Formats: sequence, C-alpha cells, structure tokens
Amino acid sequence: MKKINVFVLFMICACSSMMAQETERVELIPFGDFEQWVVRKIKESDVFSGKVKKIYAIGPTDTILGAKPFYYGQNGNPWSVSNAYIRVLGLDKVSGTTRPERRDSGWCARMDCKLEPVVALSIDLKVQIAGTIFLGWTYEPIPLKAANDPYGVVDFGVPFTGHPKALQLDYKAKVADENVVTYAKAVANPKLREGRDCAEIYVYLQRRWEEKGKIYAERVATGYERIWNDIPEWVNDHRIPIRYGDITQQPDYQDYEGLNQHKFRTKNSKGDMVYVNEVGYSDAEPTHMVLMISSGRYEAFIGHDGNVLWVDNVALVY
Repeated sequence: MKKINVFVLFMICACSSMMAQETERVELIPFGDFEQWVVRKIKESDVFSGKVKKIYAIGPTDTILGAKPFYYGQNGNPWSVSNAYIRVLGLDKVSGTTRPERRDSGWCARMDCKLEPVVALSIDLKVQIAGTIFLGWTYEPIPLKAANDPYGVVDFGVPFTGHPKALQLDYKAKVADENVVTYAKAVANPKLREGRDCAEIYVYLQRRWEEKGKIYAERVATGYERIWNDIPEWVNDHRIPIRYGDITQQPDYQDYEGLNQHKFRTKNSKGDMVYVNEVGYSDAEPTHMVLMISSGRYEAFIGHDGNVLWVDNVALVY
C-alpha cells in the first residue's frame, strides 16, 4: 500500500474547500436590503377619518401624494406589501401593517399582526391583518368585493429561472405563546378562537403554463420555515434550504408545505385573475418564484394581535 502524504492531502482538501467557498454566491433580491421605501400620503374620506394617513411600499425612494394607485413591479422592484389603498363605494380608505424601521444606521422591514380600526360614521369596526411582504403585484384601488375575496386582487410570483440552494435573510420576531387567535372582518366585536399563530417564510419555484385561460404549475422546489417563538435579537445570515423535486417523502416534510396549500392567483394572457393550480412535482426548469414573508400564518382576518416579524437583507444563495 502506498503511503499518503498527509500534508499534500490536507492542502488538496483546503484548496477544494476554498474553491467551494469561492463558487458560492449570495445575491440580494432587488430592494431586499429595505434601504429604500415609497411613502404614500392618502387622505381618507370623511366618512372614515378624514385624515391624511401614511402607508409604505418597498421600492425606489419616493413620496406620492393623494389617493392614487401604486403600480408595483416598476423600476426593477419585485416586491408588494400588505399595505393598501382601498376604495369602497367611491370612498377612500388605507390600511398599513408593514413599515420601515431603523436598524443601526440603516433600515429593515417591520410587519405587525394587528387589529386595525375602521371607524365609519362613528361606528368603530376592526379588521385583523398580518403584515406581509411578497414577490408579486397588488392591483389598486382595492374594491369592496375584496373583503370576501382578499387575494382576488393579488398576483403572486414573479418570472424566475434560477436554481438557488437557499433563501438567506436576517430576522427577529415577537411571537406570543398563546393558543388563541382573533377573528375580525370589519366587525365591532372581534371573536377569539382557539389556534396558535406564528410568523412564516416560504419560497416556491414553479413551472407555469396556460391552457384555455387556466394557469397550471408544477412545483420545482420548496423552502419553508415557521417561527413559533420569540427571537428578541437579530439572527443574521439565516438560511432556509430550498429542496428540489418531490419533498413529500422527506422526513421533515409538513403538510402545509404541500401543493395548493395557498390559493395563489395570477393574470392569464387575457388579463383575467385566475388560480394557479399546482398539479405535481417536477425537475423541470422553473419559470416563476413565489416568496412570502409574513407575521402571521392564517388566512385573511385571522391572527394573533401583537405578533411582529422584522426582516432584512433578503437574498438567494447559489
């Protein structure tokens, strides 16, 4: 048996490790450092507050005055937020649960899960909303019918053809250890229900196509994490692995990671908002990426009032 030169072997391993480190790259999602925000100042109709209120959108630094729709997807900005300009029977209302917050000398994104007041004609109503940021578009002004179908005006996902191995971000969280959630859909007396809320982050890669106006998709890759506890200090460079192919047989698979667990919509070639129907798993080339970061895991109008999620430096690792 030939003797192995341990020094030479060590150098080979060290060089291989250095090459592996050099070939890995981390790419910030555009505007994912949250250093730039659009400030929107909108006067609510007198039947609501009659006040000028401020809400925010992620994107090139700007200030927009007046009740004007915000056009997401401009200037290379792929982000949308849960903040919205709403028009109800010709009346203007705004809602805001996501905003910039100072982090050292820069900024991060803060998402609150909270009961938002909707005061109309001296009637104090409340809506439970989770602060959320995602890749895609919200079509404004949001109409009255969106109260019954809140995701009907949201186009989830953006064109994407890459093959990242992980999602990377900095985060901290305030998550209540209570088995109770609030249900409030423009009601005077919100109801308490049994349930445990948490923050969640997920990323899907899909191959989408259209047939007779319907949109279908195969799931190419999945990354998912739920945050169940308080994280009072910043966790930097946290990575969520992106797993390719059929993940249902993996030991850590959870049902909520599966197909069609979230009712995504998108515009078809006719401009109609339709559901994206996931029909299976695939090793095909992706055409779209869905990324959602939220302070709550429930559907609209349900959540734990007071939960908060902060994120910064959202990037993809290759």
